[in-house]
Amino acid sequence: MNIAANIDEAFKEAAEDGVIGHALFADAPRSVSFNKLRKRLLRQVRQAFDDFDMLKGQKRWLIGVSGGKDSYGLLALLLDLQWRGLLPVELIACNLDQGQPNFPKHILPDYLTEIGVKHRIEYRDTYSIVKEKVAEGATYCSLCSRLRRGNLYRIAREEGCDALVLGHHREDILETFFMNFFHGGRLASMPAKLLNDEGNLMVLRPLAYCAEDDMAKFAAAMQFPIIPCDLCGSQDGLQRNAMKDMLADIERRMPGRKDTMLRALAHVNPSHLLDPKLFDFSKLMVAGPSPASV
Repeated sequence: MNIAANIDEAFKEAAEDGVIGHALFADAPRSVSFNKLRKRLLRQVRQAFDDFDMLKGQKRWLIGVSGGKDSYGLLALLLDLQWRGLLPVELIACNLDQGQPNFPKHILPDYLTEIGVKHRIEYRDTYSIVKEKVAEGATYCSLCSRLRRGNLYRIAREEGCDALVLGHHREDILETFFMNFFHGGRLASMPAKLLNDEGNLMVLRPLAYCAEDDMAKFAAAMQFPIIPCDLCGSQDGLQRNAMKDMLADIERRMPGRKDTMLRALAHVNPSHLLDPKLFDFSKLMVAGPSPASV
């Protein structure tokens, strides 16, 4: 059975039983448009599972939940698939409280407890480190992200998890590619599946095929208790914002280009690039004249 049929069958069985899924969907819209959105996102997550073999040997995942629309959406979609018997993995939600001023500490633990999700809330004052190390007026994102990621790796190992699962979507991947392209002088992006340097933990991004607009619509419909980022998100002029604006303008003028760009990242021809470490150009030789031409 293909992925689309698999999802459709799961929805059909649930409807016949008079239920709509995991408890967090109890107040979700019953509209046709929302069901189409939900199915589309579930199919895209399942496609990422299959394309990148994300479920191989996996038993326990740590889900990074920041309080933003994407991580809430990731958790909801994974719980939905788990409830439907399509994700045989134990899930643990984790929020890293980084010590930002006025961070509403109660929102995530209250929400996760209410929907019955096993979770861990970890406090680490990385905010003070970022403020100390980053010059006034410079952007915090890079250092903040590295500190957060290091702590999440540690927590995942402490919880006996096989993977750290993050809510990066299609636009995150494209923006990262163009940031590296324009500012880093290299062709690289966020991989959907990555083995950490120690070789003992996978990093997975099941939303790799999901559009940010879809995630925003999903979050609004589900009425997640969103927590804004007052440390990084409040800064103007970030390189990522410039990439986001550029991609939005391209999509506006040429609809469908984002999906085309994403497909391009999955269809690489090393011999048509300029990296001799990736392709051995020294082995290219012109064949001698054929006997008939002599």
